[in-house]
Formats: sequence, C-alpha cells, structure tokens
Amino acid sequence: MLRRRAIVALLAFAISFISSMETSYAQPAMAVTVELPTENLQAGVVGIEDPSLPTLLEMSDRSTVMAMDMLMVSKVVEQVELARQPDGARDIAHQISTETYGWSEKQFTCLDTLWTHESHWNYLARNPVTGAHGIAQALPATKMEVVGMDWRTNPITQIQWGLRYISIRYDTPCKALAKFKRSRYY
Repeated sequence: MLRRRAIVALLAFAISFISSMETSYAQPAMAVTVELPTENLQAGVVGIEDPSLPTLLEMSDRSTVMAMDMLMVSKVVEQVELARQPDGARDIAHQISTETYGWSEKQFTCLDTLWTHESHWNYLARNPVTGAHGIAQALPATKMEVVGMDWRTNPITQIQWGLRYISIRYDTPCKALAKFKRSRYY
C-alpha cells in the first residue's frame, strides 16, 4: 500500500498537472478543497495519527479540478497498487495484452510462463549478476524509460514496456518464450 505521503504527493502532482493544462471547461475559477479519505487506511502502516500529514488539499481560486479528472487519478493509483502484487500484475498484463495487442489466451499463457520464470511477476525483481530489472527483466533497466520514467516503482510501466518489447522484437509472447527456451534469455 502506498504511504499516505506518497498518495498526497501523487494527488498534488496530478492536480497541478491537470490544472495547468488548457481545458475547454467553461467554468469560473473557484477555491477547491479536497478531503482525503481516511477510512480503510490501516493505523501504523500509513500513520493516520500523524498530525503533520494534511487531510486536505487546498487549491487557489485559479486552480480547478473536474470530478472526472480526480476519478481518473484515483483509478490510476488503484491500478498501480493492484499491479504491485503478482496476481494483480497478471490481471493487468492480461487486459493490456488482449486490448492493445489482440493476443489470445494461448499467448497470455506463454507470457505468464515467461515472466513467471523471469521475475515471478515481482516488479522489484533484480538480477544481481546481469542487473536486469522488473517484471520483464529489462536489460539495461533504463530501457523502460521509453514508456515512463517511473519504471523503478510502477509495475504497469514495466508491463507496458515488456509487452511492447515482445511485440516489436518477437511479435508474440509464444515466440519470445521459444527464444527463451533455446537460449535462456529473450
């Protein structure tokens, strides 16, 4: 689970980014205060009792945030948190591989076999010998920057990079798995 400060920082960044974008929303500027939810947060894990943590995000009268924008930020955070666990990462990879690449169940089975061997779907996995990193074991790990600068901490960035790599280099996960079986790398 993300620490509360990380969530506050992420929301603050998202709000400032969204507010800075040119929008076609014809609404007057107004002050907005967003109450951060404290239910479902575990004491001790996120420090609910810490008085230094803000429970409100206040924005100036020049910044406005649409409810849909906040919902999108919330969904992104939820998906990243889900992908931090192996089963969640599998679910997201399955969804992306089907929707974006049109790969079948057979292709996902090959992908699951490949990435289970490579990292056990652990976004923090790192090969101490080669330095390969992440779910797809990118080498060098900085290759993932083409998808996102947050590759160290965001499993979805790693998944997107891995699927893109397989698509470009091997066309399908089954072909990547066949290469892996021949040479112990892909």
